[in-house]
Amino acid sequence: MAKTSSAKKAYRVAKRRYVFNARRKKNMKDAVKTVTKFVASKAGDKAVAALPALYKAIDKAAKEGTIKKNTASRMKSRLTKRVSALSK
Repeated sequence: MAKTSSAKKAYRVAKRRYVFNARRKKNMKDAVKTVTKFVASKAGDKAVAALPALYKAIDKAAKEGTIKKNTASRMKSRLTKRVSALSK
């Protein structure tokens, strides 16, 4: 266990950040699963409608540092490509 007061504070901060990061990551993964489910079932209109929520979740996670910027960009690009392939 932490001995110094600064180490104790760092532990408290890390616990708090873990909760926030876990929440953001869960929201992001749920949005990805929703879009993926619509793509798999060939429901293009529903997938397009779910994209803004997906972008919001991914952008929030990237903004707060839960995931990196390039990871967010890559995720959005790949999922958008899959959704747009349905409409062709």
